[in-house]
Amino acid sequence: MRLPVWFFFALVLCTASTRAEDAPAKTHRPNILWFIVDDMSANFACYGEKTVATPHVDRLAREGTKFDNAFVTAPVCSPCRSALITGMYQTTIGAHHHRSGRGVEKINLPTGVQPLPVLFQQAGYYTCIGSGLANVNRSGEAPKKKQAAAATALGKTDYNFEYDEKMYNSADWSGRKEGQPFFMQVQLAGGKLRGNNSASCQKLAERAKTEFGAATDPEKVTLPVYYPRDPVLLEDWAAYLDAVRFTDDHVGKVLARLEKEGLLEQTLVIFMTDHGVSHARGKQFLYNEGTHVPLVIRGPGVAAGKVRGDLVQHIDLAAISLAAAGIAIPAKMQAKNILAADYQPRDAVFAARDRCDETVERLRSVRTERFLYIRNGYPQRPHLQPNAYKEGKAILQRLRAMHEEKSLTELQEKLLFSPTRPAEELYDWQADPQQVHNLASDPNHAGMLEKLRARLDRWIEETGDQGQRPEAESRYDSDMAEYLGKGNPVVEKNIALMKQWAKEGK
Repeated sequence: MRLPVWFFFALVLCTASTRAEDAPAKTHRPNILWFIVDDMSANFACYGEKTVATPHVDRLAREGTKFDNAFVTAPVCSPCRSALITGMYQTTIGAHHHRSGRGVEKINLPTGVQPLPVLFQQAGYYTCIGSGLANVNRSGEAPKKKQAAAATALGKTDYNFEYDEKMYNSADWSGRKEGQPFFMQVQLAGGKLRGNNSASCQKLAERAKTEFGAATDPEKVTLPVYYPRDPVLLEDWAAYLDAVRFTDDHVGKVLARLEKEGLLEQTLVIFMTDHGVSHARGKQFLYNEGTHVPLVIRGPGVAAGKVRGDLVQHIDLAAISLAAAGIAIPAKMQAKNILAADYQPRDAVFAARDRCDETVERLRSVRTERFLYIRNGYPQRPHLQPNAYKEGKAILQRLRAMHEEKSLTELQEKLLFSPTRPAEELYDWQADPQQVHNLASDPNHAGMLEKLRARLDRWIEETGDQGQRPEAESRYDSDMAEYLGKGNPVVEKNIALMKQWAKEGK
């Protein structure tokens, strides 16, 4: 009896989690396609968002497996992407500082660690990274004439280590040889579509009216309790939800292309974002808003309509993808093939945030199925440390103005503008999904605090966390040279403040 092709794909997914030195030869290998989206939380209908419709991501969830508790190991682009493409914690490989290794002092991956595209190329795959659509950029638009080259340029990488661009064959799978499987990353602008100010929000709203018939009504959006229902924030969140709609639409167009080319049923499709929404308590921070992301997987051997609630990490995409292709998972890789038949669910997941641009920081967290423990390395500094990137956003400017006006609620003041922070935070994130009630000083939770404190310490030691010591001044200066060269006085002021605080032991 001749077995169908899908049977072999399923067999690979279930058995290829072993870290053998040699992968078995394969005649039929699935394509691997990732959707990686900037600055977006799980605001999709299949995750409970009610303000906007997201039929295409919902379709992936309906025809594949949805993970309700997927978290990134770093809540900002470059450390997250460095971890994702290696299947390693960014703190283990020295890529934990945002936009690091860009100056004269470079960062090289440890021996035995290679970016995923290298492994796929070695296995005969065609590797590509782009928008997934012809003559369309990562924003889902046809580029203007002067930007025409952008449609064929490689998509966003943003890695904090040295790598050879040749590990990507091109921006699109159309250039591969006949019958050659591909590893494609569709990189989308996501939450960045909304821009930083009212003008950019209004521009996106006009685009939404043109393409969807209507823009999201600011008055209908729901904000977390720690953000005021102020017109500036409401307009921004409405634009963010329109960005979700444009992201979903782009996903649908790529799926339609795969179907048209007869590739969808032989392609493992993974949808994920690189961290949560960019906001005062989202991107760059370790609360749900910054680290919880959507993760949906559809393809050969993947259960349809299944929902999983176990804790998974974004680096697991590396192991899943290698296993699906029948490529041996490197022994050093920290990612897990969460689709393997013998996979044992994690009892905890971890995240870290270090320097972001010029702003020095050190945050670590461990999350179990019920509790989230966060350790603040610089508790004498405010939550919203000065940062030129964030200070350029209208939403943060408005929050600071409301702080000066004393028009924020007591809770909003406490969570956003306290001059210092507790050294430790503990949340029952199931009962308190917005993490507003810190239980660290509650004697009823002293045992859990001690347990998670020890669990985080063990992870730091076992994974060789390179961020436990302050960044060397020469390395900081090397990376800051890239910022100072742009003549931004706010950055220059912040760099001086960071150095001053360091001298003060703050």
